[in-house]
Amino acid sequence: MKINNPEELGKAIRLRRKELGYTQTELADYSGCSLTFVSSLERGKMTAELGKAMMVINTLGVDLLFEQRGQYRVARSSSGLT
Repeated sequence: MKINNPEELGKAIRLRRKELGYTQTELADYSGCSLTFVSSLERGKMTAELGKAMMVINTLGVDLLFEQRGQYRVARSSSGLT
């Protein structure tokens, strides 16, 4: 699943939580986060803490992949990035 913004991440987390049959309260307990945080994360809150988000994601048994988009390439030159 490609995720481009916090709302999409929240939707993906909610979907996985429901696949596992967890309530938000259970996910909060299992991940060590608050219910308020889990709820905010699922709603795509822009200021969600990355460390806590990773705790939730790990609890759900999901991996995040960091992949290069298309053919985009960063090359270094003597003047900086090209």
